[in-house]
Amino acid sequence: MISRATTFGLLLLVVSFPAMAEELWVTNEKDDTISVIDATSLEVIRTLPTGERPRGITFSKDFSKVYICASDSDAVQVMDPVSGEILHDLPSGEDPEQFVLHPDDRHLYIANEDDAVTTVVDTETRTVVAQINVGIEPEGMGVSPDGKIVVTTSETTNMAHWIDTSTNTIFANTLVDSRPRHAEFTKATNELWVSAEIGGTVSVFDVTTQTEKAKIRFEITGVNSDLVQPVGFEFTPDEKTVFVALGPSNHVAVVNAETYEVEDYILVGRRVWHMAFSQDHSRLFTTNGVSGDVTVIDVAAREAIKSIKVGRFPWGIALRPSN
Repeated sequence: MISRATTFGLLLLVVSFPAMAEELWVTNEKDDTISVIDATSLEVIRTLPTGERPRGITFSKDFSKVYICASDSDAVQVMDPVSGEILHDLPSGEDPEQFVLHPDDRHLYIANEDDAVTTVVDTETRTVVAQINVGIEPEGMGVSPDGKIVVTTSETTNMAHWIDTSTNTIFANTLVDSRPRHAEFTKATNELWVSAEIGGTVSVFDVTTQTEKAKIRFEITGVNSDLVQPVGFEFTPDEKTVFVALGPSNHVAVVNAETYEVEDYILVGRRVWHMAFSQDHSRLFTTNGVSGDVTVIDVAAREAIKSIKVGRFPWGIALRPSN
């Protein structure tokens, strides 16, 4: 028989650790806000103020903190996702646009677009560990699964810069097509994928040799090739399929990651930037800057099923899973 004291204790545990619903967090560049979308109802349930021009967004491993690139505030802000309160700012360098959190859950690697550097910040001591000179207008950031390599892409220099995280020094530079934007490492195939917005391509590199393995091009019937501008992309968990946001073409490409062939195109909102999967990967959410909304894609059917109005110029997006 359970005593009253035990029952009361269990109730306290429930109250102390409320269930966390699955959410998508979207940064709105022009509104200086974050729109929080409930992944079940597909509605905006909260709008939270941030610093100026929020873009990159990511969560700590335990989802107790959310990091936000407040570009025009020259800061990375740390927010409590429960209360929505800004806890403090991290020193980030000028105009932080995009970043990656190292697998150690402690170090942020930040692209400083105006300074042509990558800044490394210790999130626990709130100090700058290193500043690494890279090319002009760095934006994209990627980190290898083992945390040994970070890549910064420079939009004007048209390069991917390979950084050894043990020394925080560049050990290789590789040319990509015009205006590289996003970088992602794979686990199974040991590849680095980099999108080139103006070049209209995605390049695939062998991580061991830093040599190009493949180049993916896109062609959408009825859409001018100048409008096909790859930006963000997301891999399915098995890394067999990649969804690529194609900017002002208003489409997402579906790419076979084994053959590097484009299999399909999905019409979404205007100027699609970045994407995030739902927790079970059955849905994909895209931020559409010009139309000010988020498109919900049914992954299996490869079709858009809903548009969710958010703030002005949504840019970054991150999943906060349920517990």
